[in-house]
Amino acid sequence: MKAPRLALLMALIGVACDHRGLHINFCGIDGQTRPCSTTCGEGLQPCHNGAWQVCEVPPVTRSCQGVCGQGTQECENEQWKACVIPSTRLPCTNDCGQGTQLCENEKTGICEVAPVVETCTSVCGSGNRTCTNNLWGACDAPLPKQPTLVATIRDFHTSFPDMEPLQWLYDDRGIVAPDLGPDDKPVYSGVSHSVSGPDTFNEWYRDVPGVNLSTTISLPLSPSPTQPGVYAYQDMAFFPIDNQLFGNEGEPHNYHFTVEIPTRFRYQGGETFTFSGDDDVWVFINRKLAIDLGGIHETESQTVDLDAQAATLGLSKGEIYPMNIFFAERHVTGSDFAVETTISEIGVCD
Repeated sequence: MKAPRLALLMALIGVACDHRGLHINFCGIDGQTRPCSTTCGEGLQPCHNGAWQVCEVPPVTRSCQGVCGQGTQECENEQWKACVIPSTRLPCTNDCGQGTQLCENEKTGICEVAPVVETCTSVCGSGNRTCTNNLWGACDAPLPKQPTLVATIRDFHTSFPDMEPLQWLYDDRGIVAPDLGPDDKPVYSGVSHSVSGPDTFNEWYRDVPGVNLSTTISLPLSPSPTQPGVYAYQDMAFFPIDNQLFGNEGEPHNYHFTVEIPTRFRYQGGETFTFSGDDDVWVFINRKLAIDLGGIHETESQTVDLDAQAATLGLSKGEIYPMNIFFAERHVTGSDFAVETTISEIGVCD
């Protein structure tokens, strides 16, 4: 087919080639339009100078989602632009509580929470602590002095029935019931080889005119020089009332007395409490018997692991609980009294 005839035929069907060999869509009437579509959506394609032009699509926007929330996205030149989201504040949480954080350019800032104040407690009372910048400050509740045990000593005559019994060198477990009485005194269980009975036992830790005399002493717990986090008191010749109260009654020491120590402590987890002594020793934690070294015996020791006994003793971490220690020296010639513990918040208050 001759070239002029081919051009005429292609014109008739609306397709031609330019000098580069590219196909050109021909149209019949300038200004004529026809529907078309692109990546951006539906539009119109105009006819100009006998050829169909680029598809014209009106500006298109659509909603989009990003890190900062919902925004809009425009399409131009057959390409969708980046999602545009206005700066906004989003809810957030940190150690201080609920707050907000600025979000812009698809990045979030730090969580901003207004200062929070909450009540806190120590074994000596209550106070407040403040949380700022995701950090809790110290509690301003009154703190105990250096860990100290405050003891009431009750002196008895040598003739008191439970002192110097005929049978004395043996363990006598089970003298006391497993729970403290309503007045925070040990309850006689009715089972003992070295106690005359409930009447005399009930006088051990109560002031009874004509039967005993009492005084108060402090037993400071000192940090161990070899064991970090351990506090201890040790006296291998524990005679705190020599020549006092009823006096020594002809003996080298005042041998016949009881010791009662009520205190409070915070259980934080991981603590232990060890008591070594002669004669009788009972330690109640949260009003439940945790150490039983009853009887007139040589020095004996027992440790309570608070984590291992937490369920039995009813302990929850962070809470404050009572501890009641009871000791009795009932026989010549030795007297040992030793405490070792990792409990740090324990002692006396101003």
